[in-house]
Formats: sequence, C-alpha cells, structure tokens
Amino acid sequence: MQPTLDEMLAQPRPSRDAIVSVDEETSKWVIFELAGERFGFQGERVREILARARVFFVPGCPPSMEGVINVRGDIETVIRPHALLQLPEGREEPGRASTILIGRGDGITSGIRVDRVVDLLDLPQSAIQPLPVTLPEAWRSLAVGVTRHDERAVTLLDLVLLLAAYARGLG
Repeated sequence: MQPTLDEMLAQPRPSRDAIVSVDEETSKWVIFELAGERFGFQGERVREILARARVFFVPGCPPSMEGVINVRGDIETVIRPHALLQLPEGREEPGRASTILIGRGDGITSGIRVDRVVDLLDLPQSAIQPLPVTLPEAWRSLAVGVTRHDERAVTLLDLVLLLAAYARGLG
C-alpha cells in the first residue's frame, strides 16, 4: 500500500547540515575555430577578444606574424598559429571578419588570429579528457586535454606553451 502524502511528509527527514555540496571545480575556456578545427585557451590567459582591429604590416617579419595592433596605447604583435599547429593558412571570407585574442603567458603578450570565437565556457574538470593517441603530434606538445562542445571535439591548448614555442621560432 502506497503511503499518503501526509504520511510521507510526517516521516523524519535528514538534517540540512548533512547535505554536502558536490559542486565540481570548473575552469573558464575560450573556444575558437582555426582552419576548421576547434581549440580552446584557458580564459584566465585571454586578456581580451577583439572582433575588429586594424593590423599594421611590419616589413621583414616572419610569415606567421601578421603585424602589430594598437590596443589602447599598447603595441601588440599579432601571430597566426597555423604553422605551429601545422594547419593550412585560412583565407578570410569577404564580409566575415576574423577575431584576435589578446593572450598572455610568462611575460609574453600577443594577439592570436583565430577564425572565430565559438563560445566562452565554464568547463567542469571531469569534462577535460586526456590526450588521445590519435591527436596530431604538433598539437600534443601544446595541448592539456580534449573535450566536446556542440558534438565536436575541442583540443584545449596551453597558451603559455604556444606563445613560448612561437617565441623560440617554431612558428
């Protein structure tokens, strides 16, 4: 016989003090596309997202360095991480502006040209999976994990490692 609602409510209930919070630690990530692939940078490393910024060409700089931009009086380089990640250089579609992420890591600050920012996420630690063996070697050395977003794989990159690799001349 099923207990009535009154009987159920009359039963002793555990103290609210016994409830333990099981909130999982999360981290913020900026998810973006580059040459059709999805990547992410930890949000604390991305200082700013610039949807439109005029980039000034600097003669004699390597092909992976697009130029420099003026961000409220600070001059920042703008790099294209395609070579570092062994991705084909993308062509900007007319009418669709790409985005520059201003990132910082271990004393290096630079703009990173991406095709588009997809999302800003609070990602639970359990959603970050170890690197699969099938991940391209160029990505493995810069990645901290993988996750899924909108049913697509996302490689989570360490911005500090990417900027350091670029500074060493690998880009």
